[in-house]
Amino acid sequence: MSKYDLIAATGCATGIAHTYMAQEALIKAARERGLTMKVETHGQSGVDEPLTAEEIAGARAVIIAADIDVHPERFAGKPLVMVPVAAGIRQPNNLIDEALAPYAPIYLPTGGRAAATTATVKISPMRLAYTSLMNGVSHMLPLVVAGGVLIALSMLFGIYSMNPDSSQYNAYAAMLNHIGTITMSLMVPVLSAYIAETIAKRSGLIVGFAVGMVAQYNGIGFLGGIIGGYLAGVIVLGLQHLLSILPEREFRGLKSIFLYPVLGVLVAGTIMWFISAPMASMNAALMNFLKSMQHADPVVLGVIVGVMCASDFGGPINKAAYLTGTALLASGNTLFMAGVSAACIAPPLATGIAVLLNRKAFTRDERGAGYVNFVLGATHITEGAIPFAAKNPLLNIPIFMIGSAVAAVLTYITRIHVPAPHGGFIILPLVDHPILWVVFILIGAAISGGLLALSAGRSMQKHLTVAPAMDDNTAKQVAAYAEQTEASGLGENELGSILSMRSIVMDMPTQTRDDVLRQLAELAVQNGIADNAAAVYRKYQEREDQGPTGMVQGIAIPHAKDKMVERPAMLIARLQQPIPWPSMDEQPVDIIISFLIPDSGDAEHVAYLSNTAKLLTHQSFIKQLRAAKTPLQVMTLFRE
Repeated sequence: MSKYDLIAATGCATGIAHTYMAQEALIKAARERGLTMKVETHGQSGVDEPLTAEEIAGARAVIIAADIDVHPERFAGKPLVMVPVAAGIRQPNNLIDEALAPYAPIYLPTGGRAAATTATVKISPMRLAYTSLMNGVSHMLPLVVAGGVLIALSMLFGIYSMNPDSSQYNAYAAMLNHIGTITMSLMVPVLSAYIAETIAKRSGLIVGFAVGMVAQYNGIGFLGGIIGGYLAGVIVLGLQHLLSILPEREFRGLKSIFLYPVLGVLVAGTIMWFISAPMASMNAALMNFLKSMQHADPVVLGVIVGVMCASDFGGPINKAAYLTGTALLASGNTLFMAGVSAACIAPPLATGIAVLLNRKAFTRDERGAGYVNFVLGATHITEGAIPFAAKNPLLNIPIFMIGSAVAAVLTYITRIHVPAPHGGFIILPLVDHPILWVVFILIGAAISGGLLALSAGRSMQKHLTVAPAMDDNTAKQVAAYAEQTEASGLGENELGSILSMRSIVMDMPTQTRDDVLRQLAELAVQNGIADNAAAVYRKYQEREDQGPTGMVQGIAIPHAKDKMVERPAMLIARLQQPIPWPSMDEQPVDIIISFLIPDSGDAEHVAYLSNTAKLLTHQSFIKQLRAAKTPLQVMTLFRE
C-alpha cells in the first residue's frame, strides 16, 4: 500500500488553471519539507489522481483547497484543513503546518463528536452556498462553451443559414445550430443539479435535474436554475432529516430509490412551478432592460459589466455577468457577450502589462505570474489576476474595474458582436470586428496595467519608509532594502511562510522582559528552530542592548540572528499581563512578534522586519491580532 504523509484535493469553478496551480504549489511545498503528498485534482476533464480508500486511511492529514464540492465526507475522522483554492496557491506551507499541527481540526460531516482535545471542521452556510454554486457553474461551463461555439460556427455560413426559408440556408449549418441549441438548453438543468448535489449528494442531484428542467421549461433561465438548485438541495436535506425516524437498515434502498426522488421532485417541483410565473416576468424584464440599455446607453452598460466582471475574477459576481451573457447569447443576442468577454480578458492582461512597465515593483514570482497571464487572458481565464488583486484588494480591484469597464464601453459603443461564450482570442474568426475588439481590450488592459504598476511602485516606496517605527539601526537597514530587493528578488519573503501554529503561544505567563526572551529561546529549541536555548537567549539580550525593540500599542519585535538558528522562524506570544518594555510610545507590552534568522540571512532578516512594520501601520491588523482567541486565528491572520 502506498502511504502518503499528506493527501489533498483541489478544484476551481472552471477546472482549468487554479486547480492545477494549487496542486503544484502543495506538492512542491511538501517535497521541500521531505514529506510525501498526493493531490487529487477536480478539473474540467474529470478527477485526476483519485485518492483511494487505502491512501486516505494511511495519510496523516488532509488539505482541501477548492471552490467546488470535492466530497469531503470521505475524509471523516481525519485532521483536515479546508480553504478556497486560491489559498492553496498562495500559502501551501501554512496549510501544511495547520494540517500537521497537534490540534488540527478533525473532520466529521454530520453528527458524531470529535475527541475532547480537538476541534471539528464545520462548513459555514455561506461557504456551502458558494461552493455549491461554483460546483454547478463548473459542470455547466463545458456545455455553455460547446453549445455556444457550435452555434457560432453555424453563423459562419451566414446569419440566416439555419433558416430553411432563407436563401442562405445550409443543411450542415442548420445541424450545427440545432446541436448547439440542444446543448445550450442543458445549461440550466445541469447548473441546478450540481448545486443540489453539493448540498445533498446523489439524491439532491436527481431532484436538482428535475427542478432545473422545470425552470428551463418555464423559461426562467439560469436565475431559476440557481434558485432551483438551492431549493432541491435544502428540501432533500429536510427529507433526510424527517425520514431518519425510519429504520435505516430496512428502508435504506426505499429511501434512495423511491422516497427521496419522488417526494423531493414533488415538493421542490411544485414550489418551482408556482414561483416560475413571477420569476419569468422578472427574468424577461431583466433581459429587456439589458437589451434596451445596449441601445440606449452603452456607456452605462459597459461600466456595469466591467465592474461586475472585475469584482471577483471568476467568482459569483463575475459569473452573474457571464451567465447573463450566455443566456442572451442563447436567445440570439451576441452584443452583450462581446462586452462581457472584453471585461473578463482585460484584467489578466493588465497584470502582464504592469509587470513589464514596472518590473522592480514586483517580486520574481509575481513577474512570472504576470507573464503567464498574457496566455491566460488571451484564453478568457480571468482568475489569473487574483494574486495581484489579493495583494491590495481595496486599491487593485477598483484598478482592474476601470480597465474592464473601458474595454466593455468601447466594445458596446462600436457594437461589436461576439457569438461564442468563451475562448478569448481563439474565437477571433467569429468576431465581426476582431482587430478593433482586440485593440479595445488592450486599451482597457493598458489603463489598468499602468495604474497597477504605479500603485505597486508607490506601495513599495511607502513600505520601505515604515522602518522609523523600529530602532535607528534597523531603520538604516531598511533604507537599503530597496537595492537588495531589486538585486536579489527578496521582496517575496512572506511572514506566513515562516510561522507555524506550534510557534504561537497564547497567555504566556511572565513578569519581566528577560522572562519573555528566555521562554522564546526555549520555544525555539522545542520546535527545532535552534539547538541551544542559552545561545539564543544571549543573542536576544545583545539585540536589546543595542536598542529597545518595543514598537507601538503594546507590541514588541525582539529578534536574533545566530549560527545556532537552523532556519528562519517567527514566534508569536500573547502575555498574560502587560510588562514594562522600552517602546516608542512608552506603553507596556503584551504582544510579542519575534524573529530568529540564521547567521547568513542578513537580507531575509531585514525583509521580515520590514514586512512586520508594514502590518503594524494598519490599525485593523492590530485590532484583529488582539481579538484573536486561538493560534489558528493568529495563523490565519498572518496568512491572509
